[in-house]
Amino acid sequence: MEKKVRPLRLMGKTVKVPTGCGNMYVTLNGDESGVFEVFAALGKSGSCAKVQTEAITRLITLALKYSVPMSEIIDELRDLQCPNPNMFPKEARVLSCADAIAKVLRDEVGEGPRSQVQKAGEQE
Repeated sequence: MEKKVRPLRLMGKTVKVPTGCGNMYVTLNGDESGVFEVFAALGKSGSCAKVQTEAITRLITLALKYSVPMSEIIDELRDLQCPNPNMFPKEARVLSCADAIAKVLRDEVGEGPRSQVQKAGEQE
């Protein structure tokens, strides 16, 4: 399997997602061929949630560089639950930081039904 090389210029979009750990900002960078890399910001530098979120997005980006289908990445991350889910209505509920990233990917890439995460974030 051949690894894709990152283009010099990518366009990005950042989505604010309320989670049980605070607001997460998920950035998707890509071009006309799709999402190439994913970043997420959550909490203070050095915190466990911040480190775990960075690890997840690094692995997503690596998977994308090796052409793993976005639908498979989403399926692996969605519905993972931590002890601190947010308490929005069911269609906007975020069960964990991994679930938040999966919902942003699904909403932005169009893999399956929209989760309404963005509408929940706009209510704040």
